[in-house]
Amino acid sequence: MPDPTDIDLLRQAKAGKQGAFHRLIDRHAPALLRLAPSLVPTLQDAEDLLQETFTAAFRSLNTFQERSSVKTWLYAILFRQAATLRRKIGAPLKPLPDELPSLSPNPNARTDARLDLQQALDKLPQDFRAILILRELEGLSYTEIAALLDLPQGTVESRLNRARQALKNAFRA
Repeated sequence: MPDPTDIDLLRQAKAGKQGAFHRLIDRHAPALLRLAPSLVPTLQDAEDLLQETFTAAFRSLNTFQERSSVKTWLYAILFRQAATLRRKIGAPLKPLPDELPSLSPNPNARTDARLDLQQALDKLPQDFRAILILRELEGLSYTEIAALLDLPQGTVESRLNRARQALKNAFRA
């Protein structure tokens, strides 16, 4: 269910209330900032991606139909902008952000596990990787991911399952 505060801010922004759009972006910028660097090759590209995302969101305020949450809408814009940027520069996805959770207090073990995970993720098809990032790192629901990626929920579930299985197989090998 969409956050009523987000919807209120979005409606205010649509009506031209000064500052409403900035407050809306401020609420979601941290999550977008965590995700953007994993979608493009460099930090500069991530900064450009965020700027393009905010610009595209502002331009499309009047097209938001409140069928999804504002968070999902912003993620969708971020993903579309990232795909456009990657096609433009011909670049693959960047490694995952450094803030990944760790199960080991040993810094060397954490680094090794992170490298192993990164190598396994690099071998996944982009659509599997995107679903894993959205579900496991960003905590989106299956419904939100399906809306965001414009896929049936069953497809999201099956791709997530296959991605998890591929990761397990990579770690067993």
